Amino acid sequence: MAPGRGNQRVWLFDLDDTLHDAGTASMPQLIEAMTVYVAEHAGVSSAEATSLRRSYWLKYGATLLGLVRHHGVKPAHFLHHTHVLPGLEARVRTHAADLRALARLPGRKFILTNAPLAYAQRVLGVLGIEHLFDGLLSIEDMRMFGQLRPKPDKRMLRHVAARLKVAPSRCTLVEDTLVHQKAARCLGMQTVWMQRWLPDSKGRHRALRPAYVDRRVHTISALLKRGVGATQTSY
Repeated sequence: MAPGRGNQRVWLFDLDDTLHDAGTASMPQLIEAMTVYVAEHAGVSSAEATSLRRSYWLKYGATLLGLVRHHGVKPAHFLHHTHVLPGLEARVRTHAADLRALARLPGRKFILTNAPLAYAQRVLGVLGIEHLFDGLLSIEDMRMFGQLRPKPDKRMLRHVAARLKVAPSRCTLVEDTLVHQKAARCLGMQTVWMQRWLPDSKGRHRALRPAYVDRRVHTISALLKRGVGATQTSY
């Protein structure tokens, strides 16, 4: 990945439910596949697997980390078997206006996703936007000291900024997941809460903007407004 240059803003874009509608494209199938995987490798019932999957996600930020720590699961094995997702390409959808705005957005742009590389490339291939980004960081890249450190790990986020040779304050994380934004804000990164693809169950929270969220948007084109990408520390 090429580092950020000079005073250019560095944009860190999440993938699922930020650049496309993962709730339609992949999430139901992913949840089912992960539940089946947990049941098989933890030796529990489907109901117990559902509970375990959720508890690991809440405790560690990713179900995979709990499986690695407590069940000796190999990350590559888990990621491959839970992301087969037949027919994914036919379900991927987004808005053309968002993609046009992404092409016009000034600054350096990177994908930062907790999804595996193969999955991210499949989605980006359908969207036809991989060429708009200066790099792609998937979960396989989020290793420190031999251990996976996916979002919202602060050490990993700090390492990303260092790897790009840019101060965290010059980075803007565009995400649908608040806990990831909270971690980024602690490091001094700017944060944008993408709400276009939020499921209805989260609708009651849309009117609330936590202090660690600099801005809420429903479209990527909104990022082009108010001189975003210059030198401001909040917007």
